Amino acid sequence: MNETVSAQARSRWIAVGSWILLGTAVLVAASGLLPFDDLIDLAVTTGPVLVFVIAMTIVAELASAAGVFTVIAEQLAVWGRRRVALLWAFVLIMVTLTTAFLSLDTTAVLVTPIIVLLARHVGLSPLPFALAAVWLANTASLFFPVSNLTNLLAADVFGETPFEFLSALWAPALTGVVITTGAVSIIHRRSLAGRFELTDRTRLPDRQLFIVSLIVVCLLLPALVSGLPVSIVAGVAAVLLLGAFAVRNRRFSQESRTPLNLGLVPWRTIAFAASLFILVRAAEAHGLASSLTAASGTGDGFEDLLQLAAVGALGANAVNNLPAYLAFSSIAESPLRMGALLIGVNLAPLVSPWASLATLLWHQRLTKMGVRISWARFALLGLGLTVVMVPTTTFALWLSNR
Repeated sequence: MNETVSAQARSRWIAVGSWILLGTAVLVAASGLLPFDDLIDLAVTTGPVLVFVIAMTIVAELASAAGVFTVIAEQLAVWGRRRVALLWAFVLIMVTLTTAFLSLDTTAVLVTPIIVLLARHVGLSPLPFALAAVWLANTASLFFPVSNLTNLLAADVFGETPFEFLSALWAPALTGVVITTGAVSIIHRRSLAGRFELTDRTRLPDRQLFIVSLIVVCLLLPALVSGLPVSIVAGVAAVLLLGAFAVRNRRFSQESRTPLNLGLVPWRTIAFAASLFILVRAAEAHGLASSLTAASGTGDGFEDLLQLAAVGALGANAVNNLPAYLAFSSIAESPLRMGALLIGVNLAPLVSPWASLATLLWHQRLTKMGVRISWARFALLGLGLTVVMVPTTTFALWLSNR
């Protein structure tokens, strides 16, 4: 009972904070503190990001309602051969590959429900699986431009192809994954040993709707790395699923409550992110960049790179990784320094709940699935991982480019 009251109070405070942040952003934009030209430029830069988040959330909600995630989770349980350690290895590999090739937001909204359902299906605690999802969603997001939206914004610095990006950042990217998988496995080692028992398969509410949803998700994944704008790809997938559910709505609603409602859109997350973008861009327009230059150094030596990565990490956890990237990108003038900045804003948003959109989306998915987390424990574990992660991966970046 106390946990329920606490969760409700926390939800109300978050809602109030979101409204205050949104109101402040609207006032800043309306008053001219953010020049109109800068506002248009911000909309062009970040608009596709928000469209992608909305579309992917809709896809995740509808695919989950159709039973896609349940079926995948149950199939992974079969492949695990009743051994928890083998199942855990499959989960870590799947989360890493999904993040690297499809993006951290895809991991947050598509993979999180799969592995939470998987844990529940075999009678294990979902918390280790949920923690692996959000940590690797961030720390495995340095491999390719599509892995993180900050990468897409920075990709031109490294070259014209995804392989040039990988060539520049493979060392810190691989180091980050190794550290994360080792840390989460050690933290939850006691619950990741032994064997599990399989249970009966879940009955699907509408088999035809499941097939259509599965096809859409399977086509979506390679399309996201095809070179097409990810916002368009995700938007088409969302429209297809919305159409399928609209056609099958009457039959589906006989078996389960229809998911077609305004709650499909993550309004609070989008308002929070858009407000941060506006406020940070306004601060940048009034001299933020000059003060950031003094804080982040100017050289390509290890100490300078670590300084830039550290301030990027602080910025990401203080506000959000995308605004932090936008604020620091103008002073990350070389590929090496841009790599250090990406380490800070990609791998280190592990402490505050708002540090990355992926973390917000991950928490939204967990809340809808009835999984509760302790933010204090989340922040403490994330801080410990960040303290190890940032200097180690920065050293790997510096060493691989000597």
